[in-house]
Amino acid sequence: MRDILLCDLDAFFASVEQRDHPEYRGRPVIVGGKPSDRGVVSTCSYEARLFGVRSAMPMATAVRLCPHAVFLPVDMARYQEVSRQVSAIYGRFTPDLEPASIDEAYLGVPADKGRQTAAAIHLAVREELSLPVTVGVAVNKLLAKMACELAKPDGVKEIRTEDVPLVVWPLPVKSLPGVGPQTEEKLRRLAVHTIGQLARYPETLLTRKFGKFGAMLHQYANGIDRRNLQTAREPVSVSEETTFQKDICDQDQALTVLLDLAEQVGQHLRRENLKARTVTVKIRFGDFRTITRARTLPHPVDGNGSIYEVARDLFLGHRGAPPWRLLGVQASNFAKLEQLSLFNDQRDRDSQVSRTMDELRRKYGRKALRKAKTLLQD
Repeated sequence: MRDILLCDLDAFFASVEQRDHPEYRGRPVIVGGKPSDRGVVSTCSYEARLFGVRSAMPMATAVRLCPHAVFLPVDMARYQEVSRQVSAIYGRFTPDLEPASIDEAYLGVPADKGRQTAAAIHLAVREELSLPVTVGVAVNKLLAKMACELAKPDGVKEIRTEDVPLVVWPLPVKSLPGVGPQTEEKLRRLAVHTIGQLARYPETLLTRKFGKFGAMLHQYANGIDRRNLQTAREPVSVSEETTFQKDICDQDQALTVLLDLAEQVGQHLRRENLKARTVTVKIRFGDFRTITRARTLPHPVDGNGSIYEVARDLFLGHRGAPPWRLLGVQASNFAKLEQLSLFNDQRDRDSQVSRTMDELRRKYGRKALRKAKTLLQD
């Protein structure tokens, strides 16, 4: 038995910018590009959220809602550096760590030490890195995530098993991880509005209505989650994914998100001196149906453009009917970094350009380069 912690850096990209630029503190900050860009919001500060701005929102919509905000491009190299610093702090408290994303990680600690460890981590990240982090504590990953959501922003909360009826069941059913707008609407038609009502609904009827997903919903509603921490350390794949707060329908918006994800995957590969032969795209639709489609290449790649090109083609070939709830990009089937060929082809040039971009951003920061996202989409 052990406690599980979910540590979530609050409004991570925007918090890093506000920390590094005191003139941005207390102001709405929107990270994702210039107001004239066709891209989407990557992260926004809590000051911007008061105006209705959300992650994955088209930049044009964010401008209309909050025209006086500070608009900044994504400085992924910087955010990844800070993420590694945060992970090093986590590692001082436990070796059992499962990164969930650049700003989230699950930690395993001895039973009954969760609340104490969470408070210590919260203080260490604040004092050493001047960043807000919210920590949820529970006996499994599901309840740790729900505790984390209830503690936002910059708080610590524990949900014990015996707390589920009083703390979890009164919440609206959409608060349960895995319940999106379409699932919420289907449950509403069954007169299920709260998590408690879902917990008491016959599991056999949920399975008949939703299949295996219905059985999972019933377990989650009762606070049951048997997933283990994934702490294996020799990487067999590198992946990044984004779950949208609201399902999206715009193809250009989806392609822009895929480009950002491909760049993150490429930076990870190059940092580890790896190249990948297989690129996979993950698509989750509004009804929670999820598909993955992969392509294995004749030569391994690590360049942003090469990864994006495959991801784009896979998405366009299998995008189905919107809305889309989640998009992900994965690289696998690794080869150690090989010597660039004597006669440079497009694959080698892409790798060289991507590495040059990495180096310039490390040296000169986010203003050194700007991505021309729409060029890759044409």
